[in-house]
Amino acid sequence: MMELDPASPAYLYRLLAHTIFVEGVDEDTDLGMLGFEAVWIQGTDVATLAAELELDMDTRLPCHLSEILDHHIDDGSRWVAEAGGWICVVPAPFEGDEFMKHVTAGGRQAISLGMDIGNHEYVKYARDGRLITAFEPASPSHAYGDDPRALDHLMEGLRFEVNVEGDRETWVEMDESISSALQLIARLTGTDMAADWFEARHSRMRDR
Repeated sequence: MMELDPASPAYLYRLLAHTIFVEGVDEDTDLGMLGFEAVWIQGTDVATLAAELELDMDTRLPCHLSEILDHHIDDGSRWVAEAGGWICVVPAPFEGDEFMKHVTAGGRQAISLGMDIGNHEYVKYARDGRLITAFEPASPSHAYGDDPRALDHLMEGLRFEVNVEGDRETWVEMDESISSALQLIARLTGTDMAADWFEARHSRMRDR
């Protein structure tokens, strides 16, 4: 079974994988196989956001993140969670730079995390209709956007790319860099990624 050690630098990624898959999680489990996409948005309310993302408020029901994979497969439900003034949607209904610009128009901010079957992982942060910074967790030094270094002050102590020369003592595996991305999101949103998001009971809604 995949190790769930809170002291591990890969803890948050492994906890997320364990929560999403629920059963059968091992060292080969990869959220990229699902095309995992999540977005956190601040500056709006659930009803307004649901209308914009074409989610049906009339179908809103209590839901844990651990239940959303089955519900999404069955009826297209998405997990909608509120904590710390932010709203998280899993899976995000849209992706890409233009979506991030659109969803933050009017003074909002948002951050997204994506993993796809092509082994591409990325973090994107937008504010007030502008893409501020976007980068792959394994290579944040290659960030692009209006202010690529905007989130650097929140990255202290996190394990993204540490050594690109191949020194195994400082090498960062994918699950560690994704865990660092999740910790970065927790710092930005001012929340506990495990208690406030992964383990808490929130709600689900279907697409319209």
